[in-house]
Amino acid sequence: MYRYDQYDHLIVRERIAQYRDQVRRRLADELTEEEFLPLRLQNGLYMQRHAYMLRIAVPYGLLSTAQMRMFAHIARKYDRGYGHFTTRQNIQFNWIELEQTPDILTDLASVEMHAIQTSGNCIRNTTTDEYAGVAADEIIDPRPYAELIRQWSTFHPEFIALPRKFKIAINGAVEDRAAIAVHDIGLTAVRNDAGEVGFKFMVGGGLGRTPIIGSVINDFVPWQHLLTYTEAIMRVYNQFGRRDNKYKARIKILVKAVGAEEFARLVEAEFADLKDGPETLTREEVERVAQWFNPKPYLTLPSIDPRAEHAGDKAFANWLQRNVKPHKVPGYASVVLSLKKTGVPPGDATAEQMDFVADLADKYSFGELRVTHEQNLVLADVEQSKLFEVWQQAKARGLATPNIGLLTDMISCPGGDYCSLANAKSIPIAAAIAERFDNLDFQHDIGDIELNISGCINACGHHHVGHIGVLGVDKDGAEWYQVSIGGAQGNESAIGKIIGPSFSAPQMPEVVGRLLEVYVKNRVEGERFVDVAQRLGVAPFKEHVYATPIPAGAKVGEDEYA
Repeated sequence: MYRYDQYDHLIVRERIAQYRDQVRRRLADELTEEEFLPLRLQNGLYMQRHAYMLRIAVPYGLLSTAQMRMFAHIARKYDRGYGHFTTRQNIQFNWIELEQTPDILTDLASVEMHAIQTSGNCIRNTTTDEYAGVAADEIIDPRPYAELIRQWSTFHPEFIALPRKFKIAINGAVEDRAAIAVHDIGLTAVRNDAGEVGFKFMVGGGLGRTPIIGSVINDFVPWQHLLTYTEAIMRVYNQFGRRDNKYKARIKILVKAVGAEEFARLVEAEFADLKDGPETLTREEVERVAQWFNPKPYLTLPSIDPRAEHAGDKAFANWLQRNVKPHKVPGYASVVLSLKKTGVPPGDATAEQMDFVADLADKYSFGELRVTHEQNLVLADVEQSKLFEVWQQAKARGLATPNIGLLTDMISCPGGDYCSLANAKSIPIAAAIAERFDNLDFQHDIGDIELNISGCINACGHHHVGHIGVLGVDKDGAEWYQVSIGGAQGNESAIGKIIGPSFSAPQMPEVVGRLLEVYVKNRVEGERFVDVAQRLGVAPFKEHVYATPIPAGAKVGEDEYA
């Protein structure tokens, strides 16, 4: 993975020194909270419902074991013993004391990490495929390009005060596993007829209160112009994006207003001035960065079927089916460690689990880990012959729930338990649904299904693109939940459609149950829930869900799950 050079170390150290003095002045009342607000946000520090929350950047979701152990250290020393992995492949700590934040950033810098540009109206963490570099369907490894974007965008003087926050995702494989269609810029690696590598540029995607699937504005931009073409887009957005209304300030609103064709024309005009300029990438520069992502020292191994060696072990077979993914190198596989055990908030990991997965990665996966945008962890390079060992050890630590891609592998934001923006709690809803459908045989029968929960319209839980989406809404001070179906991420991205009036928290598990009943009744062999939802439309689901009143049931909320 990429290692800091002397300039990176210097920049981060200087930023911490500045921030340490800013915190000192705030604590001494030499700065008002209003004056301090933009300074702490520049360092990833939010004031949430109960305490400060620190968001730490995990570039493109790639971690060394030393970095993961540092997260465990922070969880233990400065928080309440756990951290929360997010849909931007970052980590958040929710119980932080202001006076300790400079020390936390100092600790992070010791393992080449920081919290710069994890908040504010700037370019945020660039995300990518959690299987980058090992996926069998990969066209190119997107991580060197994501790293180039990171280096280019961090502290870019022209783009530190954009109309709104800006999110980029890059996918290097045939299958989109980075949800590029719902990003401000979504990049796909492609090859032209001559076999040359370039990028397809999609812009104006996003969720939030106006969910939009991005529009392709250029099918092939040569890799040399990755940064210059991105800069052309940023300049158009910076110039024409609205700053008078934060709810209409994202690039998706601009693209929608002027139209994708006109937006592309504006970008091309800007690009004409930038093309072949000093930020044009050279092969030497790409290779300089790519050297940090060179293939691991893989052994020459035969491909084996671990099921054959442990025939009759159903639990292991289930785990292999759901949590083990193919690898481009024979004899290896990628393992997804589930952070979705029933009873645990999605994406949460304890300090002990973080130390444990670091140990696993050191022993079985070349000392590296991945964070997925679906809030799980990945050991990318596990020998197939070691899968049974890894499974046994992960199972003992609650990280081997065989539910990847199934109903209980939910995405959920922290919601009203922590977030000051949330209209409703997310974690108790996820917990109640997980408890109701905890039967793994049932989940495996239902098959692939994505259930995403957001506590407010900001959509941090990506509910719009969930096969089933749950949105927390406020009605006269009470928490209610709006349900949509048919959303999807990936190559066939789609925005879900709302089925009707919202529900109370206690009704949500039954609502999901009734949706599944319609699916089971109407599916044909091989059809997923989302396939049926898109084929039939909302009507039959709505009719069944609202056919008879749903009892209020037991109270779901702080009293039940605190």
